[in-house]
Amino acid sequence: MQDAYREGVLSINHRSAACMDIVKTTLELMRQKLNVPADYAVFFVSSATESWEIISQSLVREQSFHLYNGAFGKKWMEYAQKLRPLSIGASFDLNVSLDVARVEIPAHTEVLCLTQNETSNGTQVPIEVITAFRSDRYLTAVDATSSLGGINLDFSQADLWLASVQKCLGLPAGLGLLICSPRALQRAWEIKENAHYNSLLFIHENMQKFQTQYTPNVLGIYLLMRVLQQVASIAEIDARLRKQAADWYQLFDNDASPFQLLANNPEVRSQTVITLGAQPDLLKRIKSQAAQVGIMLGNGYGPWKESTFRIANFPAIETKEISTLKHFLVLNA
Repeated sequence: MQDAYREGVLSINHRSAACMDIVKTTLELMRQKLNVPADYAVFFVSSATESWEIISQSLVREQSFHLYNGAFGKKWMEYAQKLRPLSIGASFDLNVSLDVARVEIPAHTEVLCLTQNETSNGTQVPIEVITAFRSDRYLTAVDATSSLGGINLDFSQADLWLASVQKCLGLPAGLGLLICSPRALQRAWEIKENAHYNSLLFIHENMQKFQTQYTPNVLGIYLLMRVLQQVASIAEIDARLRKQAADWYQLFDNDASPFQLLANNPEVRSQTVITLGAQPDLLKRIKSQAAQVGIMLGNGYGPWKESTFRIANFPAIETKEISTLKHFLVLNA
């Protein structure tokens, strides 16, 4: 951030050559460090939630179909229904491993929407399941808000990926990423929806010049560029986070622990968000004691707001911070 200030990034014209160079370099780094395919387009938006809107506006004529087991997947469906009332969804239990063969996808589905990592309850849909849902009949859209940048995602196995940068990419909120396959862009050209400020065709037209259709979060893009310049490859990050997640789960997956893992099924447990339940009195005490020693425990969310807390297993969290939290939880449980 100090470099951005010294270099004048905070006041450059977003249509200038200097800004376009930042955008171009950031896109190149995403392909290099995150393995985004060369033929996939990357767009900068304000948030993952805005991407929900863009998908419904520009890629759905009538109906999207949403599979969800938590609060954010459900919110996506409800948001889509405001724009395309015929959109529908189906919920499944958070401990259920999706069996693709048993999921009945409506005949008129234009976009199938999945939440790869459900931040509200600490579960995930493995990439193998996402791959199995691929079809020539519809596009596949994946919300990877709390996993993109931490888990080695095979972007080629879906048509649309969306995320925000404040989770595994370790940046301030206010910047979103929308990654689109050639097939998704072809669908956008077939529908030709261009009536909104954030219509996908308008976004694509501008990004071909390494520009955005709106005045962007230039600082956010610059910081993303700088982070990508210094982080390891996503394969290395993935391996480290999976090891850390396994250690966290081993710590709590026993009868002696006063905390209960919300996800009982190891196959659906998130690698980046560990969600723990506890008795209300213990939960209240632990949160209070943590705050007193400078530890901020993540509150529960949605239906689990009062009965759980969440631990972020994100790349920017240092080993010593993990050790401090483990020691605190063991000592104060």
